[in-house]
Amino acid sequence: MKRLIAIALAVSAGVTAIAGASSAQAAQGCGAGFHRGPAGRCRPNGGPVVRDRLIVGRHYDRGYWDGRRYWRERYRHQNGWRYR
Repeated sequence: MKRLIAIALAVSAGVTAIAGASSAQAAQGCGAGFHRGPAGRCRPNGGPVVRDRLIVGRHYDRGYWDGRRYWRERYRHQNGWRYR
């Protein structure tokens, strides 16, 4: 009887592990090779990641970016730039 109960527990644990793995793979619902993005849409795994970077000294709509904040204008000062 103890042997039968031990076999039943082992089989049920194995079935639970298999069922848990399959539900975890389909949890996001996007399919193979895709995942949920930040907006909740399905996105492909891998591939190039393109990010816009702020370039120091470049003028944007808000002003010049100096690495910490935007400034309205800049001028030359001792072989460099000074912002105001």
